[in-house]
Amino acid sequence: MKADITIKMERCKGCGICVDFCPKQVLALDELGKVYIKNGEECIVCGQCELRCPDYAIFVDRREV
Repeated sequence: MKADITIKMERCKGCGICVDFCPKQVLALDELGKVYIKNGEECIVCGQCELRCPDYAIFVDRREV
């Protein structure tokens, strides 16, 4: 199973919670403090980033390969 990760940048406040909870370091914060997808191919579709985001800025859509 793979994932399509969508980030609503206008909602992201750069708290870093999603980065901290990602077990595969798929996400990172850029120099402006906003989240971006660093290693999307490493995503194991655990959904922790989506579940932990307090601003509902990340969405993980699961898809079959």
